[in-house]
Amino acid sequence: QVQLVESGGGLVQPGGSLRLSCAASGFAFSIHVMSWSRQAPGKERELVALITSDGSITTYADSVKGRFSISRDNAKNTMYLQMNSLKPDDTAVYYCQVRRYGIDYWGKGALVTVSS
Repeated sequence: QVQLVESGGGLVQPGGSLRLSCAASGFAFSIHVMSWSRQAPGKERELVALITSDGSITTYADSVKGRFSISRDNAKNTMYLQMNSLKPDDTAVYYCQVRRYGIDYWGKGALVTVSS
């Protein structure tokens, strides 16, 4: 079964940094496109970043471009999201996501709270 487990969330001050991790299992991680999405209270779910299977191409939402960086380690079946220069508007639950055989899977999410 596909399993995605996010970790690394927490409380951080504006301007600070956090690094999220996603541990994946139950599928061939190394041949799948992976992504991070987030959902803040009262807002629509937003795709934050995406990375191709070999990590050679990455894309970002305009709202995080230049501040966030997505990466992956296929040997460890793990994906990361480095978040720098965090803003209060970045407060959300962040989800690791994969589409496998046309079906979307995601983990329970990691809560990131940016507040002074």
